[in-house]
Amino acid sequence: MTRVTGGLLPGSGGGDGTRAVRAGLPEPAKYEPTLPGPVFAAHYHLPGDPTGPYAYGRDDNPTWTLLERAVGELEAPGQDGVETLVFASGMAAISAVLFSQLRTGDVCVLPDDGYQALPLVRAQLEAYGIEVRTAPTGGDAQLDVLDGAKLLWLETPSNPGLDVCDITRLAEAAHARGALVAVDNTLATPLGQRPLELGADFAVASGTKQLTGHGDLLLGYVVGRDTEAMAAVRRWRKIVGAIPGPMEAWLAHRSIATLQMRVDRQCATALTVAEALRERPEVTGLRYPGLSDDPSHKIAVQQMRRFGCVVSFTLSTRARADRFLDALRLVDDATSFGGVRSTAERRGRWGGDAVPEGFIRLSVGAEDPEDLVADVLRALDASAA
Repeated sequence: MTRVTGGLLPGSGGGDGTRAVRAGLPEPAKYEPTLPGPVFAAHYHLPGDPTGPYAYGRDDNPTWTLLERAVGELEAPGQDGVETLVFASGMAAISAVLFSQLRTGDVCVLPDDGYQALPLVRAQLEAYGIEVRTAPTGGDAQLDVLDGAKLLWLETPSNPGLDVCDITRLAEAAHARGALVAVDNTLATPLGQRPLELGADFAVASGTKQLTGHGDLLLGYVVGRDTEAMAAVRRWRKIVGAIPGPMEAWLAHRSIATLQMRVDRQCATALTVAEALRERPEVTGLRYPGLSDDPSHKIAVQQMRRFGCVVSFTLSTRARADRFLDALRLVDDATSFGGVRSTAERRGRWGGDAVPEGFIRLSVGAEDPEDLVADVLRALDASAA
């Protein structure tokens, strides 16, 4: 676990691009690489009392340390006393926050339109005697079920529906009732939204997605400002052993250097694709927070600096959605999102999202915008047959 103290760490710079390129790098050392290679170690030389930073591979690793420093600089630049922990996956990070903070008899508020695995989490929390209340993301509906809650979990923008809630408003209301606030920041990334600056206690994300951006590793992280709460998260990671491999951590850190370039390209193209889809009469339920007429645009503009790479929409039937996906040439029919190669899927095939059968989640990659738009529009034409 790495604690960020006293503003930006050396070399992190001020702008998003500079920060991403320099995030978490150690001080330059003669003849040493800019980003040291992964440290593969189950144990370390440890004479005498275990007072040093590295004792056993399940607890800490030098490669994690640099990655945690990098993530902390992106999620909470300039904030004192913020701590970061990396995990084996996004779900490991989510579980660590929820199960380390809640006890039998506590109340937790979850979105009812969030990530597909959240119903599984809800069932497990309830099995432990924790009351779970749910509310939709849009309209800050969580306000109506906050009384008596110990933890409020937000996912904004929501996945896959892309609704947005007011983090600051909800965090203030939750804190007034004595509840902690965690925000799943996966879809926005720290370049699109910084939940801790908006009042949240935890920023949690799957680094599998746009943070690393190449669809080749699993990773998660938790960033938090409360020392006691983060100590509990760290203890949970130790107990469960949900740690990232050093190679995954190194690959993630290496990938962060291109984050700003990838995010800017993908967000700009996502808006272009959304604008093109808006002109198609067969497309309904189009959502992208960056569209001026999107229901979430007003709130998104207030708290987001970039609007993400995901566009969602609905075609009339399951069959037409499947034909559309089959006709795409530059878009892979795959789950997940945030990668440099565009992906799309009919979310109803998993059975866990409350969406129409023809609902499509499209993750915009780094292809040339005109090529991607042409492919999407051609596939829509082909799907009409």
